[in-house]
Amino acid sequence: MKKIALAIALAACVGTVALAADEKPKPKPEDVFKKMDKNGDEKLSFEEFKGKRDEAMAKKAFDKIDKDGDGSLTLAEFKDRPMKKKKD
Repeated sequence: MKKIALAIALAACVGTVALAADEKPKPKPEDVFKKMDKNGDEKLSFEEFKGKRDEAMAKKAFDKIDKDGDGSLTLAEFKDRPMKKKKD
């Protein structure tokens, strides 16, 4: 009986470790920003921000993030953007 209980406990631990291993670490905002900044000018134009997103949705998000309204996003503005929470 003890062996069965130990086997169940061990299986539960292995399953938890396997689930944790499947989760990718969330990329840092700085790294995401740098990757999106195609021309390396340390700001994101609308075109760089949009990428492959739907234009209307991207424009709405871009305008919300562009706090100073200069038509580009700084790293500070990008880091302060509201993030969607993933649904479980």
